[in-house]
Amino acid sequence: MGRWRPPAPRSSPYITQAGADALRAELDELWRRKRPEVTRALSEAAAEGDRSENAEYIYRKKQLAEIDRRVRYLRKRLDVVTVVNSTPSDPGRVFFGAWVRLEDEDGSEVVYRIVGADELLPSRNWISMDSPLARALMRRRAGDELEADLPAGKKWFLVAEVSYKDPSRD
Repeated sequence: MGRWRPPAPRSSPYITQAGADALRAELDELWRRKRPEVTRALSEAAAEGDRSENAEYIYRKKQLAEIDRRVRYLRKRLDVVTVVNSTPSDPGRVFFGAWVRLEDEDGSEVVYRIVGADELLPSRNWISMDSPLARALMRRRAGDELEADLPAGKKWFLVAEVSYKDPSRD
């Protein structure tokens, strides 16, 4: 059995302004601070002699490869993303960037924000617009009922509220 895996499906190219700024800041941090630091440590480890048994050299080489991989990804991704920083023409419907308050069949409520694939933040309930729940929510209005086919199985929801302002800042 080989190591080949099919490529992951392409994620949506949309991102919020804050998400794009975060990616640019990460790229800047990696390129201007982290990479020179690791390169310097790699040079010092290489100067110690036999590289085949030099754990520091091997570790720094892997670390540099990881940084370069991430830098390549960020540069390519920043070239293709589309920053969405405007409210849709119909703010009563669920689109990219919306905060959606949902009520499930048990009556418990949860608020999700629909963001781009590069901005996922499960701890704050930010979900990718490519996720099954976000796809089921698209174009819905407050008061709409839906059944989402989630990885844990089908689940029923009521869209209680749709907003494009952060509810935690009210």
